[in-house]
Amino acid sequence: MLIACPHCHTLNRVPDQRLAEDPSCGRCKQGLLAGVPVAVSDASFDAVVQRTELPVVVDVWAPWCGPCRAMAPQFEQAARQLKGRALLLKLDSDENPRIAGRLGIRSIPTLLLFHQGRELKRSSGTMPAGELVRWVGAG
Repeated sequence: MLIACPHCHTLNRVPDQRLAEDPSCGRCKQGLLAGVPVAVSDASFDAVVQRTELPVVVDVWAPWCGPCRAMAPQFEQAARQLKGRALLLKLDSDENPRIAGRLGIRSIPTLLLFHQGRELKRSSGTMPAGELVRWVGAG
């Protein structure tokens, strides 16, 4: 399984049987699938999403958005539950307007599910952690 490090963007090969064993990046040594959402930016989005073979879930949000703040703990809980099965990322739409615009984000929070760089589905609004885990699994 190829996973782009969400921290330094280095491509790492991780055997499928080791996905749940807290694999680390060969370059920066940070966790590849630490079970917590990782922030991405206009500069890093494609390097991570396009090159990761695992499902990638992106929460597009903004700090001033009340529903986004309410969604954050649910997204963090889902990241723990999906550890080793998906990479969960957060994209601040205010700080990263290029990617948000390219993705056609019209409301926030918006959840996007990618597989091998291709968007499979999206959902606008908040979602409880359990429902999010099922949503990703049904990908």
